[in-house]
Amino acid sequence: MAVVIPARYASSRFPAKPLAPLRGARGTARSLLERSVIAARRAIEDAGGGMSLFVATDDTRIAEEARRVGAGVIMTSETCRNGTERVAEAVAAAALDAEIVVNLQGDAPLTPPHFVAALIDAMRRDPAVRVATPALRCDAEAVKNLIADRAAGRVGATTVVFDRAGRALYFSKEVLPFTNGAGVVDGVVPVFHHVGLYAYRADALAAYTAWAPGPLETLEGLEQLRFLENGHPVQTVELDGRGAAFWELNNPSDVALIESYLARMGID
Repeated sequence: MAVVIPARYASSRFPAKPLAPLRGARGTARSLLERSVIAARRAIEDAGGGMSLFVATDDTRIAEEARRVGAGVIMTSETCRNGTERVAEAVAAAALDAEIVVNLQGDAPLTPPHFVAALIDAMRRDPAVRVATPALRCDAEAVKNLIADRAAGRVGATTVVFDRAGRALYFSKEVLPFTNGAGVVDGVVPVFHHVGLYAYRADALAAYTAWAPGPLETLEGLEQLRFLENGHPVQTVELDGRGAAFWELNNPSDVALIESYLARMGID
């Protein structure tokens, strides 16, 4: 098994995002990429070890930072349209022979370590699952943050809705399901935050690269919709954050929020 962190320099919403500094609880500044590598190492340890770790990038500045923090590097082309394509290209370029490949997005340094083990366990329990991804039930604070992003016109975090068997029905940058701005309905928060973390089997990655982006993927800007648009199930695994705050770095305005969460959780 392998963990691959896809990272690119030319983000339209936040150029040079992987190199953006984030200050921890004691004021230590670490790049987003370094914090993502740290999160990946903790996840590998939590999963019992035995997994290789790589950063997949098309930019030498990101490659240099990855090597500085001790991560392996796989160079990929500039034509990759999203993280899944970049991971698939990295797997092929490095001839990685991995039963399961984990894509830990380079903008999610707060990913709880146990999430990776949970995805791997879900795939081992059911060999029919080809792609798995976490769904984290929002608390009232998280829903407030989601609604605030949309009210301000920011393209922020992703939500997911799924069927009773956990198969994803849709992913969106809108806040789904509709709650009329309330967030909490009958004492329950029905909104699930989609965490930018995927586990794939090799055949799923190969199939993905053979498909062209569809209209929903293009409109939402969400790579995982390519699976759904081609009738390929995506298994969501509902997970508990165990008290940890979670948010991705999507926009420059997210820096202060993530730093506040690092401080709250005592992570330097």
